[in-house]
Amino acid sequence: MLNTPRGNRLHIAIFGRRNAGKSSLINALTNQDIALVSAVPGTTTDPVYKAMEILPIGPVVLIDTAGIDDEGELGALRVKKSRAVLKKADLVLLVMEAGNQVSQHEAMIAELCREKGVPLVGVLNKSDLNMAAEEQKKKYHEKLGIEPIVVSAFTGAGLLELKLAIIAAAPDAWDERTIVGDLLQPGDLAVLLVPIDKAAPKGRLILPQVQTIRDILDHHALSLVVMEGELKEALAQIAGKPKIVITDSQAFLSAAKETPPTVLLTSFSILFARYKGDLAALVKGAKAMDSLRHGDKVLLAEACTHHRVEGDIGRVKIPALLRQAVGGELEFSWSSGYGFPENLAEYRLVIHCGGCMINRREMLARIAQAQQAGVPIVNYGVAIAHLMGILPRSLSPFPELRQLLEEKNEKKGMIGHV
Repeated sequence: MLNTPRGNRLHIAIFGRRNAGKSSLINALTNQDIALVSAVPGTTTDPVYKAMEILPIGPVVLIDTAGIDDEGELGALRVKKSRAVLKKADLVLLVMEAGNQVSQHEAMIAELCREKGVPLVGVLNKSDLNMAAEEQKKKYHEKLGIEPIVVSAFTGAGLLELKLAIIAAAPDAWDERTIVGDLLQPGDLAVLLVPIDKAAPKGRLILPQVQTIRDILDHHALSLVVMEGELKEALAQIAGKPKIVITDSQAFLSAAKETPPTVLLTSFSILFARYKGDLAALVKGAKAMDSLRHGDKVLLAEACTHHRVEGDIGRVKIPALLRQAVGGELEFSWSSGYGFPENLAEYRLVIHCGGCMINRREMLARIAQAQQAGVPIVNYGVAIAHLMGILPRSLSPFPELRQLLEEKNEKKGMIGHV
């Protein structure tokens, strides 16, 4: 479990006022001193992410946030960063200090959780300093609609009950989505086309490729991995046909040429668009590329920072394909890390990476953020397939989405005819 990717872990965000004992609670839950603890208010300034194992919960990411009652101009910025964590939280722990009255700050977090559909568990901390903590639970329930778990991060009292509450509140099947396994039957063969180029880490495969192989094995199917240029030979040596060919987006054209039409074909990026987000929304966003014009602003967004190589897909290859499609220059911007720029509404299109380093809740939040700003959003794999003219072929495992794309094409043709 220690090697579980962050994007596959239950994301637990911890909110509360300054000095409510959030960092102490993290240390108590993990039985480690991983969060800085101090009596000075405002010790935690920015969200801190820590991948941990909490038994019996399993692999999680704990997110320690700044106090939601922070003050002043700088404090307001810290609170804003803390609230943004809700976009990626699978579950929220609202930590309150026993003896304190419910304030507007706790009420705000509770209301935001209800609006966003994020499970909320209340924690009444420092029970060792307030013997009346158990009797106070009813008041908190009346004010917030949740009955908090009474704990002491100092003595460890109530921690087991809190862990059980976390398990009970965790979203159903939050870790049970499949990448490709639902498309396969036991014994089916999946052929994976994996280019080995400058972007490939030496001596190993990139995370989406490894996760896809593991998902295939978990569903008792067979996996054959080949390098670019070896697909035709591999298919010729196979007795019968594979169920599916999964390719890197950059090898789409050669894979489409060499894969028989009766064999399903898609890409790692398209599979992850479904696994981590909303593939239907991204397919709709692909059509927006057809209406781009010279000078339009396009944002290329990546969820993580990584070493750029010559011919980088986001910096070089996709912009080149878009310029060719538009027949002119576009205004490109790039963002890496935890969010979009504040001027998101100024863009005509967002092209997002596959999102292998973030969880599904955050990817869905990013898609929703773009939609709220009125900006179409597509991901790398879907965009490349569309620009290469093979998006319908690459959606062969998902006939309902292929039909959606064909319907949109038909409507466009009717409008043009009129």
